[in-house]
Amino acid sequence: MLDNTTARQYVARFIDPTAKTLLRAGLSPDAVTWIGAISTVIFALVLVSTGHTLIGGIAITIMSLSDLVDGTMARMVSKSGAWGAFLDSTLDRVVDAALLLSIALLFMRTSAVSWAIPATLIALICGQMTSYIRARAESLGATCRVGIAERSERSIIAIAAIILSGLHVLILPLAMALLAFLSAATVCQRIIHVYRQLNT
Repeated sequence: MLDNTTARQYVARFIDPTAKTLLRAGLSPDAVTWIGAISTVIFALVLVSTGHTLIGGIAITIMSLSDLVDGTMARMVSKSGAWGAFLDSTLDRVVDAALLLSIALLFMRTSAVSWAIPATLIALICGQMTSYIRARAESLGATCRVGIAERSERSIIAIAAIILSGLHVLILPLAMALLAFLSAATVCQRIIHVYRQLNT
């Protein structure tokens, strides 16, 4: 997500001291990964689904920084490895599902827009599929780093919409419709990309 060198350096000013503090406190990178994921799931299902979207969205934004902190911690203690990457990726899928599920639950309680829930479910399913398609493709020897909406972009759209949803009733439904479209398009892009590599 942070492809720009200046942006990475700016973020590092905040992430590096936090990582060092957590390491001194005796926390491991894996522990931070678990804490970040569990906290995000709780904030989503307890706050967002019950309509506390502003505080829920802000809390989720803060906890999402654990993705950067745990990786920095792992590098500081030279423990960046396959297990950490596997754990991080697995819990990311749980967090993504919980976030969109909380939005669907919110729509069940409050939304008068008939297509809001189906759009959210499509976004959820296609979001999970994008990750699976890439993992499966790479296990078969193909590359699959394509798509107009990878996880970072999808997360930004969802969290920003949650935070801003109080401004207008259509912000969150429209964001979910956009997310459904982008996620479905990414699934199609990846399938076509892998087909061209493997079906030769």
